[in-house]
Amino acid sequence: MGYKSGSYKFLFPLFIFFAALVLISCEKEEMFNDQSARLVFSSDTILFDTVFSTIGSSTRHFKVYNPYDKNLEISSIILSGGENSSYRINVDGISGHEFVNVLLRKRDSIYIFVETTIDPLKSNSPIIVEDSIVFVTNGNTQDVKLLSWGQDVQVIRGETFETATLTAEKPYLVYDYLLVDTGHVLTLSPGVKMHFASDSRLLVAGTIIVAGNPDNPVVFEGARTEREYRNIPGQWEGIWLMPVSTGNRFVNARIRNAFNGIVVDPGASESDPKLHLAGSRIENMTYAGIFARDAVIYSFNTVINNCGHYALALTRGGDYTFYHTTITNYWRLSPRLLPSVHIENYYYDSSGNRLLSPVTAVFGNSIIHGSQSNELGFHIDQQGGFDVTFDHSLLKTGNNTQIPVKFKNCIFGLPPEFVDPGKYNFELTGDSPALNTGNPDISRLHPLDYNGRARPFGDGPDMGAFERHPED
Repeated sequence: MGYKSGSYKFLFPLFIFFAALVLISCEKEEMFNDQSARLVFSSDTILFDTVFSTIGSSTRHFKVYNPYDKNLEISSIILSGGENSSYRINVDGISGHEFVNVLLRKRDSIYIFVETTIDPLKSNSPIIVEDSIVFVTNGNTQDVKLLSWGQDVQVIRGETFETATLTAEKPYLVYDYLLVDTGHVLTLSPGVKMHFASDSRLLVAGTIIVAGNPDNPVVFEGARTEREYRNIPGQWEGIWLMPVSTGNRFVNARIRNAFNGIVVDPGASESDPKLHLAGSRIENMTYAGIFARDAVIYSFNTVINNCGHYALALTRGGDYTFYHTTITNYWRLSPRLLPSVHIENYYYDSSGNRLLSPVTAVFGNSIIHGSQSNELGFHIDQQGGFDVTFDHSLLKTGNNTQIPVKFKNCIFGLPPEFVDPGKYNFELTGDSPALNTGNPDISRLHPLDYNGRARPFGDGPDMGAFERHPED
């Protein structure tokens, strides 16, 4: 059967359309060959924060733009240091040190990714490690600089320490664990920096003495020092003060970005606390800042901030004193359903039996605040001992009238008016209700604040870890 004449009228436009497509595809794309051609970069310098030697960095990237209405051919993209460079580059998905005849279409862009691994530097101090990526287009040469601070580290890989003192010449990088052996004392001098790889931890069966000062605190944090990791929790496991551990002191410590800040197991006495904590910060924990189990803790001038569950969990009873403490919890990384401070006087054993464990806790001249409507939580068995006092403190809490808690001259329902909680600045503004409202008897026990400034300043001591000095 032959086609009807109408079919030819339908096929002819299709033939013209496809012929035009073939002609267009065969036409050579016009290139911009002028010697004035200049690439545009999203950044002219790629800067890495401190990178530990032998430890690879995170990946940085930048974009290369063709700003013209014609295609450009980049004659070469070369990593200046070549195969001996501390840096590695990837151009639009391809790794190498040199790339030639790279087509960059009109008004388009390509990604270039950069990483670095720095060889040991044989130096205690950070050293700048430099290189550059050179672009040649139509005879024009441009470059993007690569800069990083390289830092040698002392690696600790699953080691047990007897009595020793660590000094601050180099940072320490812990893999797996560092264990302080039973009956031995590990002392950390001012300025020591302890970095922990993923899943690593500090275990204390003996005693740890953290001897920082306000100008040179002792730092515990993850192994990644890049800016994007600065406030990321869960980068390491945390510090565990085991049942046989005694006499631990953390003075001017900064504990950051772990799963738990400090886990404190039972043991010690009121005259010899399991944990003495002063002038320290514990922040960005996936679970808890301090998780204590029937422990003895004495703490002052301490800040606990930004934890996914509890800032402070006092479980299975114990004996606790917190003076001039600032506890804040504005966690935003996931829903937080638990209060910042949790206190209980019982627990269940492995057989499901409920066991009583008396608890005594005092919070004096302190601030407890956060994003929940109630930042205090209690699990109480009326048959067990429960002696909890909040003295001259600013608290964010709901109706606790049915709970046998003592509140002495506390402030409820008012914001503390921090200078900038989003940037972890928990100093008090001049409008804070916590100014001059602390208990003088408590401040006399600790006449210097977190920053080493005199307390009180004004008509009375301020609540929290910071004493406001307007001239500062």
